[in-house]
Amino acid sequence: MVPADEGGGLMRVDLLTDPLDGLGEALDAVDAFDRVLVAGLLRPGPEQADGLAALVDAVAGTPLATRVAEAADKAAAGAAGEDHFVALAAARTALMGSAHDALTARVADATGRPPAEPAPPGAVGGVEAEPAAHVLAAARAWLGDLARAGWRGIDHDLVGGAAPVVSALLPDPALRRQATLLDGFAAELAASCPGTTLERVPVRRWADLWTRALLLTLPGATRPAAVSTATGRLLPLGIDLQEHATAVQAQVHAVFEPADGTAPRLVRAAVSAPKPDTVVGAGLWQLLRPRMSLLAAAGEGRSVELDAMPLTAGGDLLWDDGRARTGEPADPFATARVILSTATDPVTAPLDRHPSRIAVPILLEGYAAERTDDGPTVLTVAGHRLAVDTDRIPDAGPLTPEAVAASGACLGLLRWDAGEFVLQPLAVETTVRKKATAVHAGAWAGGTTDKAGVRAEKAATDAVAVLRERAGKLLRT
Repeated sequence: MVPADEGGGLMRVDLLTDPLDGLGEALDAVDAFDRVLVAGLLRPGPEQADGLAALVDAVAGTPLATRVAEAADKAAAGAAGEDHFVALAAARTALMGSAHDALTARVADATGRPPAEPAPPGAVGGVEAEPAAHVLAAARAWLGDLARAGWRGIDHDLVGGAAPVVSALLPDPALRRQATLLDGFAAELAASCPGTTLERVPVRRWADLWTRALLLTLPGATRPAAVSTATGRLLPLGIDLQEHATAVQAQVHAVFEPADGTAPRLVRAAVSAPKPDTVVGAGLWQLLRPRMSLLAAAGEGRSVELDAMPLTAGGDLLWDDGRARTGEPADPFATARVILSTATDPVTAPLDRHPSRIAVPILLEGYAAERTDDGPTVLTVAGHRLAVDTDRIPDAGPLTPEAVAASGACLGLLRWDAGEFVLQPLAVETTVRKKATAVHAGAWAGGTTDKAGVRAEKAATDAVAVLRERAGKLLRT
């Protein structure tokens, strides 16, 4: 237990280990359907029929029941069409959404934070207002072909069918989200072709990507969410840096204090950039820093004053440097101890309701840390254990697994992974020479004098300069 007056960002650790009624059954039904996609639905056999039946049973008694049962019958007979695949994807998404809701409700009980009120739905236009309906239909057709072939049946010809669809989607900013998802999904599949030779299939991940891509091609799926404006003080808690071979994203988690005196809110602000694979470590900040002034403020431990910054109902700030001004010093641990327990959580958009999207800021204190050579770091609070996901600690900052193991307080993101809650550290407090010292994963976001950070930034500068020179030569030839 962590008392509320000592930063009750996480008050009931014991609740995080208690079983949730129905959660296992819902995820088992999802797993059964996901296995159907491994072999595909071109020539379904008894195993595919059993997996489809499990999905039907899981949504029985819901508004989806009739359509999903019909879709499952068609799929089991090898005659599924576009509408049937959409119905199956919707059922899978509903089950993942129910799991997400159960887990977030448990997190709310553990933290004791007040829930946010859902925003009223916005007006929805007609289907004729949808951009490039024919291109989205082509995307659904390609995804249907994937479902028929299955992951074991993919080859370069099949995967290559996504290329013209992505090329047609990319020029339209309104379709950039779908284009990026399809492009990344196709790239993963292409790197794994042919499917018959795969030693291990990422069953859950590819089913997640297939389901999400299919639903995002439907009319109205990506229409803009309701947006208000935020005026007040932003208090950064930490930075979650996510890196891939060709892209990098930094997401700043923060508490927003409205100027009108209403309750504080948990919000996020994200910035992304393409990257060459030679830019790694602290050099990543060079790609992101010019795009968002908030990174420097968060790295330096300062607040930010917002003036009518766009804010979605889901808690995402649509960042505009012209509406932000760096403010006074603001220690994230002080913010967490004083305000975090009273800040309302954001509302999750319907299509984002998935256990993997859970990332709740919490403060944990009064624990005993244990780190083994062959296992994860574990924090024990009042006899209850919480695993630490040290693999998510980026190389682009001074925070290390050793620092977590030696810490006495941890500010991080509570996530759900592999069937349990885990903690992703954003910052820790340790004792160095009898003095409490904070170590932040995003400490180098605004620049650094740390020797390792300086070397990484210089290497990144040199790599980017070489790439620009080569690109210039190619453009001149």
